[in-house]
Amino acid sequence: MNLSLIRKPVRRMALALGLLGLGGLAQAQAPQAANWPAKPIRIVVGFAPGGSTDVMARILAQSLGESLGQPVVIDNKPGASGNIAAGEVVRAAPDGYSFLIAPTSVETANPSLFKSNILPSRDLTPVGGVGKTQMYLVAKPQMAAKDARELVALAKARPGSMSYASAGAGTPPHLACELFKLATGTAITHVPYRGAAPALQDVMAGQADFVCDPGIAFPHIRTGKVKLLGVVSAQRSPFFPDVPTVAEQGFAGADLDIWFGMWAPNGTPPETIARMNRELAKALAAPTTRSRYADLGAEPAPMATAEFKKLLGSESALLTRLIKEQNISVD
Repeated sequence: MNLSLIRKPVRRMALALGLLGLGGLAQAQAPQAANWPAKPIRIVVGFAPGGSTDVMARILAQSLGESLGQPVVIDNKPGASGNIAAGEVVRAAPDGYSFLIAPTSVETANPSLFKSNILPSRDLTPVGGVGKTQMYLVAKPQMAAKDARELVALAKARPGSMSYASAGAGTPPHLACELFKLATGTAITHVPYRGAAPALQDVMAGQADFVCDPGIAFPHIRTGKVKLLGVVSAQRSPFFPDVPTVAEQGFAGADLDIWFGMWAPNGTPPETIARMNRELAKALAAPTTRSRYADLGAEPAPMATAEFKKLLGSESALLTRLIKEQNISVD
């Protein structure tokens, strides 16, 4: 008996069955992506309830739940400037039911500040932007300077005599003030606090000279309890359009916005990523979202996935260099 004559049809049959199996798998996956979401979605937030990141996530969760037809729940995992939450999402199943909402610093600054096995640029997939807050050069009420130029002149006249408060070592307000120091060539002492609110309180009390405020000082600016000397951003603020940026006052490079975005576990279906990006854009375009963001001193910032990736790359390069040059540490 010629065995080769038997083996050839058997191999052809096996190949055909294999192709049928692959076709069946593709057919099984396609309806799964098409039917997403089929159960509640979890958004992990790396900060305690009530903060800007948490409130933004809850605003979006409400809109996304309505548009997607499934509950969207917030899971707060505070700690390590968002690293604990990032790790939670890295370990989650890539099935489209777990996402991270965080400041971009979780990817662009944290790897240079913390010793961690989590590297968001490698371990997570960007989905899109969700918002931004600008930072404001806010000084104590008795400050003699009325703008950034005069503040710099005072600091240079008495090197080392001024101090600025921050929300903590390595936080965006700290990094913004370090950029301000570099741009202005000033020697100013950093005083870290446990959060933006206590930092602002000590500026109001005159214990520190100024702070790079992430938008919580608005009511105190309007009542004259602190002085707004400039905007630490590339653009003027829609909330204080008459106040020039620090760059407009002659100090280019002193700008850093706090951007917020969404990530998914690696391996999440591309169709799910694309759908979530579209749903985010719709939620962020709603007038109610803009109004509720404004209460936080924030603005919606919808971005296509590619645009968001580009932002992450440029910010990573800036902050990695800054942290190294200024020898910034969270220890």
